[in-house]
Amino acid sequence: MCKWYVYIVKCSDKSLYTGITKNIERRINEHNNSDSLGSRYTRGRRPVKLVYRETKQSRSEATRREYKIKKLSRREKELLLTGSSTVLEV
Repeated sequence: MCKWYVYIVKCSDKSLYTGITKNIERRINEHNNSDSLGSRYTRGRRPVKLVYRETKQSRSEATRREYKIKKLSRREKELLLTGSSTVLEV
């Protein structure tokens, strides 16, 4: 079965960007180097650095988790990055 990743990158302006992908190394490279394949959000905030990832078994699982993470506050996302909260895994 194909693995999907939910990931968070920290941009040069210290903002956080959340996304999903099947190939995390390729996607980070696209965020940092491609004007056509990287997200519009990260293009102006390079370089980005991978700070978090989760593995999911399907695209739908990854998409649901991405949505939940995007709804979190900055503080809650930072807790997730440090592994300080299990409540955020819901």
